[in-house]
Amino acid sequence: QVQLVESGGGLVQAGGSLRLSCAASGSISSIFVMGWYRQAPGKQRELAATITRSGRINYADSVKGRFTISRDNAKSTVYLQMNSLKPEDTAVYYCNAVRWIATTRYDYWGQGTQVTVSS
Repeated sequence: QVQLVESGGGLVQAGGSLRLSCAASGSISSIFVMGWYRQAPGKQRELAATITRSGRINYADSVKGRFTISRDNAKSTVYLQMNSLKPEDTAVYYCNAVRWIATTRYDYWGQGTQVTVSS
């Protein structure tokens, strides 16, 4: 099992910045990739950014150039630095961790943290 605890959400004006953190605990040695997804009201959950254990990064087109994901393997923590925030970034942000055991994928989710960007 993996437990994920998020922090860092809040209310910010357009153009501002926020930094999200997600600390993992439990069976962390087998985590392959961690990332952030977001879900706006009335919309499906979507990818924001992911980072693998080796440091390979993937961003959604909508956040490229504004968001930066990073990972501290020693602390089992992943961060999302969000700059130049826009009202359309408003969503609940969820931390995700993926483990592979043999050929079975296991997804773990945090409780979510609200990010609200005012215009």
